[in-house]
Amino acid sequence: MTFLQTSTLTLIQKKDILTLWNKVSPVDVSHESMEAFDKYLQSLNDVIYTLVLDDESCVVGWFADFDRDQERWFAMLLDRSIHGKGVGSELLTRAKTRHIALNGWVIDHDKDKTLNGDPYISPVNFYLKNGFTTMSDVRLELDHLSCVKMRWQKGK
Repeated sequence: MTFLQTSTLTLIQKKDILTLWNKVSPVDVSHESMEAFDKYLQSLNDVIYTLVLDDESCVVGWFADFDRDQERWFAMLLDRSIHGKGVGSELLTRAKTRHIALNGWVIDHDKDKTLNGDPYISPVNFYLKNGFTTMSDVRLELDHLSCVKMRWQKGK
């Protein structure tokens, strides 16, 4: 596996990430088209992407950190084939070297399903193992999405 840090994405990389997003995320947060996904990407300010590429240079992991509401936020997707291999922890470690704090919205329940019908397993425990804390009083509650804010801060 190769890690590639970039501030721009090629069309092929975007297509790979969109496919990955729709494969591993809950169905209610999937992107219906490249245009919808592009709109999401364009909403990210001062973004740094880290891609995880397999031996054929296909994207099997994606990490983005970006500015929002005067804080540094992140989003991460990993293909299930690389779960439990330290890749997600490595992506977080790399981001932690660049920033003093990271924030993310994390689904904290196992009620959702992916597009293929598999259960979506909450990654809360993964983030806790990687030094994040749950801010249980800060939630994102939408008709199609329920998340808790998780935060990592250097030195805590």
